[in-house]
Amino acid sequence: MAARDMMPAFELLQPATVEDALALLKRRDKDGWVLAGGMDSLDWFKDRIKRPKAVVELGRIGALRGIRARGADLEIGAMTTLTEVERDATLRERYGLLAQAARRVATPQIRNRGTLGGNVCQDARCWYYRAGLPCYRAGGNTCYADTPTAINREHCLFEADRCVAVSPSDTAPALIALDARFVVRHAGGEKEVPAEEFFIGPKTDITRMTILQPGDLLTAIRLPAAWANAKSYFEKAADRNAWDFPLVNVAAAMKIEGGTIRQARIAVGGVAPRPLRLKAVEESLLGEQPGKEAAEVAAKAAVWGARPLNHNQYKIPLLANLVKRAVRSMA
Repeated sequence: MAARDMMPAFELLQPATVEDALALLKRRDKDGWVLAGGMDSLDWFKDRIKRPKAVVELGRIGALRGIRARGADLEIGAMTTLTEVERDATLRERYGLLAQAARRVATPQIRNRGTLGGNVCQDARCWYYRAGLPCYRAGGNTCYADTPTAINREHCLFEADRCVAVSPSDTAPALIALDARFVVRHAGGEKEVPAEEFFIGPKTDITRMTILQPGDLLTAIRLPAAWANAKSYFEKAADRNAWDFPLVNVAAAMKIEGGTIRQARIAVGGVAPRPLRLKAVEESLLGEQPGKEAAEVAAKAAVWGARPLNHNQYKIPLLANLVKRAVRSMA
């Protein structure tokens, strides 16, 4: 058995500017690894499953930290810690949904170190994949989680395509519900991507969970003024209240006028390979009052088309009830 008590050697690079980081990533291409808070990366390194030749550590780049106004919008640097996101007064007042989601990530110690950018870019937590087995996601030709004897209670209900691992982020559904935009820089320039399009499923690329390619760097996340102060709801169901990844989570933002839902955005995690926006649910709510009847319709729409595996059928009523609670909370 391979020794797993020591990380394999790599070259540690600590740029002081975004431009220097991009230059290093371009030079290293596929041999480079971006390190933010390290909460996901260090697990890979310690288990000796990922063996980058060079690690570009972003901790010295002050421009990637902080929460600041950008016109009427709010911009959050990708290296801003989850604790800062959770506690920032302006963010809590205007975009409380994201603060609620950040508060449910892991433990205070991890939130003090983990970053918002790292939380949305973390890799799948499927134990077969994380153990180093040659599954589809790792470049093999089998999904070990989708066999008659597999333990797959934490895996997906929707959009399975060879891989059945789920998106593990708590903040990602909240950012989709708030219609956030992700700023991605590379050596050739910068692009701004809607949160919903930043995440990809195995049908697009089974080896990645985001659009980031070698040489790309997520530098900031922008929250639009259009969804500031919207009514919101976040709930996470997990085996434990602390430390654990979501079995299912839900993030909802709505604009209500005269007791009627005029706009709604709802996203869920833990049920698909990417955080999933429930557009059919949103459409069912428009023009309705956020009460029991609308919640029942929304719950049924949320689980339509679900395809459970051997051990995760419980996620169907769990998802339905979380969506139901989100809608009823708006009343």
